[in-house]
Amino acid sequence: MQQRSGMPHEPWIDLLGADPREWLLASGEPAARWVTLTRLLDLAPDDPDVVRARADVVADTAVQALLDRLAPWERETSASGHDKPAFVPNLLSLLGDMGVRPEDDSRFEGILSSMLEHQDPEGRFQSFGRRRGADTPLWGALLCDAHAIAETLARFGHANDARVIRAFDRMAEDLVDTAQGCAWPCRPDPGTDFRGPGRRSDFCPQVTLEALRAASYLPHDRRPSAIVETGRVSLRAWRERGSEKPYMFGHGRQFKRVKWPVTWYGAYEMADVLGRYPELWGGAAADRTVGDASDRTAADAADRRALAEVVACLVAYNVDRDSAGALTGRVTPRSCFKGYEAYSFGQKKQPSAFATACLAVVVRRLEVLAPLVAEVDVLALPSSKGGSGVALAP
Repeated sequence: MQQRSGMPHEPWIDLLGADPREWLLASGEPAARWVTLTRLLDLAPDDPDVVRARADVVADTAVQALLDRLAPWERETSASGHDKPAFVPNLLSLLGDMGVRPEDDSRFEGILSSMLEHQDPEGRFQSFGRRRGADTPLWGALLCDAHAIAETLARFGHANDARVIRAFDRMAEDLVDTAQGCAWPCRPDPGTDFRGPGRRSDFCPQVTLEALRAASYLPHDRRPSAIVETGRVSLRAWRERGSEKPYMFGHGRQFKRVKWPVTWYGAYEMADVLGRYPELWGGAAADRTVGDASDRTAADAADRRALAEVVACLVAYNVDRDSAGALTGRVTPRSCFKGYEAYSFGQKKQPSAFATACLAVVVRRLEVLAPLVAEVDVLALPSSKGGSGVALAP
């Protein structure tokens, strides 16, 4: 790879304490190099370095091992669960984040085709698993599955399929006025009437962020009309965390500390997803795939502050510090799912190039909030109990 000289200094680098890009480009992880070139340097897909990096990704034995983990969509999925990286939509998302495309492996596109074939009568995509109270596995449409499947299909080239259009229409129709505002609740499965935890009148933090992320892959005119309002409900959950903790969704140490690979509700997911909606924070999306410069609006000051606090926690709880306490710009995972020890993001001893690149992408997208983020003292934040951190500013 050609040496990249004269990379511009950008505000997000100051938030991480050091510029990780040269280190990332020299990494032995093809996926980290591809993320850096495409998401941190904004190089075009046909740039020679990007083409080489993606070819290296597809040829990487570690990536091929992930592809080998893909199970047929018709196989029972309850053993993994939608909060685990083995859940097929989560695994496809991880591969996509690494630079893999459906055309790179026949199993990838085969699973997408199978997903399209299973939809409930109202339009929600279904997963196959063993539900509580059922003796045999069956197809069901819990929203925490259905939204993830719709996102996967939209992200990987099927957004214009009539079945996917119908699923997003259904997603918009499933919006309700919860106790916290317009958002998605934990809705009972239409086939078994089983529903997840939490009060029926409350919004579900995970389901709502899943829907927001899924809609980010659609053109603006196809997104639910209330989509930005649902983002504000998510930010409200952070602001009211001391008095209105959603059932099973806290905002303490586990929320702030990323568990790799990322699958579930936390500071990373909140910053990643809400960063795709500049209407919430008054900037332009740095990632060209999820927004454009026309998204500038006068965002609510409380929402901007809340998102700045989440980003500050994301940095303080996940970016490494040197012996003098200075941020290094690199991420050594603090928490990992078992079964990924062979990957840099699946161990806790060395900085992970891939985890560093992914976190940098999230922070960069929100760099317009850098002055607010730098003001946050994470130790002074009232919060759900649990966790410790270091202030980003004195």
